[in-house]
Amino acid sequence: MPGNILIIGHGYIGGALARGLHAGERPVAVMNRSPEETDGYPLHEGDVGDLDAVKSVRDRMVAKPDAIVHCASSGRGGADAYRRVFLEGLTHLRTVFPDTPIFFTSSTSVYGQTDGSVVTEQSETAPDRETSRILVEAEHLARESGGAALRLAGIYGPGRSIYLKRILSGDATIEAGPVSRLVNQIHRDDAVSAITHLVDCTPSETAGAVFNVVDDTPLSQRECYQRLAYLLDLPVPPEAPPDLNRKRAWTHKAVSNGALKATGWTPRYPSFFHAVENDPELIPSIREQID
Repeated sequence: MPGNILIIGHGYIGGALARGLHAGERPVAVMNRSPEETDGYPLHEGDVGDLDAVKSVRDRMVAKPDAIVHCASSGRGGADAYRRVFLEGLTHLRTVFPDTPIFFTSSTSVYGQTDGSVVTEQSETAPDRETSRILVEAEHLARESGGAALRLAGIYGPGRSIYLKRILSGDATIEAGPVSRLVNQIHRDDAVSAITHLVDCTPSETAGAVFNVVDDTPLSQRECYQRLAYLLDLPVPPEAPPDLNRKRAWTHKAVSNGALKATGWTPRYPSFFHAVENDPELIPSIREQID
């Protein structure tokens, strides 16, 4: 089990990861672009895309990290932001911490399949978005460090769910056509537990590996909205043409978490609807945003 852990990014995943590790009395430090309040662990301000800033964080740390988790966000930027945060950021981390394994939170958007097939870590990664191709390049840097690439599905949780937000605000539409795109998701708390679990695994289990971080139950976009409408006593959303210009390309695939579960991890929320019915914060937190 690694001792000191350095987290890059203090956003939705990085912040929850840091709080969880700190609550478990694990030595943790964070590098973040902007200053933020923490629960008592050190947060060093700096841009991972700036080599001097990464060196400054190293010099300010009490102890050398035994593992690094890169879960910084590119914000709303395009390919240039992806290169800076992911490619340049990982390059800088490897330069400054050459012997430290890096666990990089990538995305299942690197899979471009549109045939509804089950995809595993061995499936082809040939996305049609430049941003997703940059993620594949960044994954190689993390894997070469002795760490791993963690391909996270669509993240939801307290305060965050695109499907709940759209149906509760009345903006949801069901994609028209003969094929209903499969939706792959992961609850924030399960994403954090998976990252923590993999960091704690032995190097023989994780060094150079790729893991899909996703729940057990892909569901179609149509089924998602129809079941939400039933549970929330709302009208079923109308149909509309698929948005082919969405940030992540239109894909149709069922992402497998078999490799991750083989290491001993299991999700607390095996499906989106298990979380809808059992996470007491999920729906109220989205309603609060809309109100």
